[in-house]
Amino acid sequence: MTTPSASDPSLAPLLRSRSNSSSTLGPPSSRTSISDGGANAKLRHKTRALRAAAFIVSIVAALGAGSITVFSLYGHLFQSRLHYTQFQINGIASAMSISMYIPVPLIGYLCDRVGPGPLSFLSAVLLGGGYGLAAGMYNKGLAEVSDGVKGVKTTFSPMVFAFVVIGIGTSAMYLSAITTCAKNFGKGKYRGLMLVAPIASFGLSGMVLSQIGSRILYETRPDGGRGDVNVFHFFLFLCILLAALGLIGTFTLRIVDEKDLIDEAVEELERSGLLEGSEVFRRRADHNYGAIDAGTEEAGLIAPEDDESDEDDNDRLKKTWLLNAETRRFLSDHTMWWFAVGFWLIIGPGESFINNLGTVIGTLHSPSMNSNETSAATHVSIMATVSTVARLLAASLSDLLSPSPHSQHVQTGVPSSLPLLRQKLSVSRVVLFIAAAIVLSVGTLVLASGVVQDHSERFWVVSGAIGAGYGAVFSLTPIIITMIWGVENFGTNFGIVALTPALGSTMWGLIYSAVYQAGARDSPSPIGGTDSSGDDDVFCYGQKCYSSTYWAMTVCVWIGAVMVLWAWKGRDGWSKRGIVI
Repeated sequence: MTTPSASDPSLAPLLRSRSNSSSTLGPPSSRTSISDGGANAKLRHKTRALRAAAFIVSIVAALGAGSITVFSLYGHLFQSRLHYTQFQINGIASAMSISMYIPVPLIGYLCDRVGPGPLSFLSAVLLGGGYGLAAGMYNKGLAEVSDGVKGVKTTFSPMVFAFVVIGIGTSAMYLSAITTCAKNFGKGKYRGLMLVAPIASFGLSGMVLSQIGSRILYETRPDGGRGDVNVFHFFLFLCILLAALGLIGTFTLRIVDEKDLIDEAVEELERSGLLEGSEVFRRRADHNYGAIDAGTEEAGLIAPEDDESDEDDNDRLKKTWLLNAETRRFLSDHTMWWFAVGFWLIIGPGESFINNLGTVIGTLHSPSMNSNETSAATHVSIMATVSTVARLLAASLSDLLSPSPHSQHVQTGVPSSLPLLRQKLSVSRVVLFIAAAIVLSVGTLVLASGVVQDHSERFWVVSGAIGAGYGAVFSLTPIIITMIWGVENFGTNFGIVALTPALGSTMWGLIYSAVYQAGARDSPSPIGGTDSSGDDDVFCYGQKCYSSTYWAMTVCVWIGAVMVLWAWKGRDGWSKRGIVI
């Protein structure tokens, strides 16, 4: 059997590397691949060990990054201890949310191009510094309030800055974790579950950290019982923990066999006929191969290190070109915009509820009742637990019931690929997504109706439904993105869509604050009578504090679900184009 010459560019895929090695972990001249299917057992075990280490660190890093979800554990203490108004508390929460989501496209872009390790180091610096600054400002605010000075005068602006830094650090740590899993485990039957594992860990963080705060790092009441979380100690704990996790991730979060991933994606686009600008690579390949065919290689005139350098340059150029091409394709897909706006309308109410859970609970009973039937820590734990279960369940149902495309790369909708799909009775991931949105709307609807007012023991229905719907939607969104637009540019693609929750959280946070403050003016003082501190408009009690806001949220979620349905079944939607989802 005749073996084609490696110097003939017409017999190789247009953009394939000249090297026989497809590994990013070995020298390009090696003829032994260290991918999972390689012949060398030692290198194969090393590859698996690297993937396993990256996966474990991703889970733990996401667990730490979820510290941002326990804001409601201490947010109400900013109000009662530092005398911040509800507008100011929502200002901090909104600044944190915006800073977590706005940089995501840039962070995702960098993660795709330089890898998750450097992003993990950035998160260590930002999270460690942010929580350290927040701890100092909280302690300073307490001292100023005890001295009869409004703590907000000098601590509010630095506190906002601290949470902006925390938001950016959270985004870097979270995206580096999920991008690592998305690209390392893009193949296989349970790729959805592997992708969602760090996402579920992020959701579980709320339960773990809220319990640490309320059961270990708590204030002691005069009677010796457990009081609220000690915010200063809690912030210091997060400062040390997250800085350590970020540093560990710097050395362990990596994309294994990334060159294989890029080569396969290029070949997929080549087969689909969607390659653009490939003549640049053809001329580059012809030039390189022509130089070798002239006999210089046989004469020993080409140094191996020069050939290796050219190969590396070609790989970097190819990767950059592919990722840029896929970004343009993603942005020009009109269904992506329907999906992104629908995601914004659905996830915004959930984000706002998480940030304001503590103050919502405070409106359920008159201050004269002094009810201790429920607490913010309890419902943060309920939401985190239910959300984690929903994320894992949604991912499992996606893997087991939904159709899977034949590869991990961008879908072109080419009919010839359909016979390669699993043919069986299935449920679309879009159906699962819409079902999750409806569950979320049930929670907002129950709260808006007022059935939990003066009955805080029923509040678990609200936190449970919103937590389940929110978790499942956030789980299915990256899965849908990888299924339709592939994994090689996942960080950038998911970053663009993940930008939308910042707008939703900010919008609903402002609406809730306006309704809350309007209701506070008609609410009784926390002490009964007139509040001598002049803060009689800080606290609100009763259904008027939230009902209209959550009615509007319910309708908003329904509209978002319809928009995602249109992206699937509407004009030139995924279904019409033969996209398997």
